[in-house]
Amino acid sequence: MTTNFKEVYQKIAALTKINPDELLLRICELLKQEVYHYDWVGFYILDQEKNELVLGPFVGKPTQHTHIAVGKGICGQVAASGQTIVVQDVTQVENYISCGLEVQSEIVVPVSKNGKFIAELDIDSHSPAPFKEEDNEFLAKVCDLLVGCF
Repeated sequence: MTTNFKEVYQKIAALTKINPDELLLRICELLKQEVYHYDWVGFYILDQEKNELVLGPFVGKPTQHTHIAVGKGICGQVAASGQTIVVQDVTQVENYISCGLEVQSEIVVPVSKNGKFIAELDIDSHSPAPFKEEDNEFLAKVCDLLVGCF
C-alpha cells in the first residue's frame, strides 16, 4: 500500500488555521488514518523546567509513558540531540521504552523553534521496518509547519 505524502501534507497544511491543541490532535488523527503503517501517533512537548517530555495529543492505544526524561529512550534521545531517530526494529535498541508488544518500529521527529528543541512527533508502527526516507522528509515538513503551535 502506497501513501501519497504530498496529498496528506496538503490536508495537514489546510488545518493550520485552527487552534494549536486541536491542530495537533487533528494531525495525529490524519496521519494515523492516511498512512497505513502509522499505528500510534503523538506529540511530546518539552517541559524545560523539569527537563522532561510531557505527552500531548495522541491517537492510538493509551500509553503509561506520559513523562519521559530527556535522554531516556528514543524520545528522550531525540529531545537531547534535536535529530530525527528511525528505529526499524525496536528489539535491537538497548534503552527502548516499550509501549506494547505489537510495536516493531518507531520514528521520532523533532520540532525546533529558533534552533532549539521544543517538541517532537512520535510514531510507532506494528509493521517491521516500514519507514523510508520519504517518511522522514514528509514528517520533517509536517513538524516545520507546527513551530507556531508551541
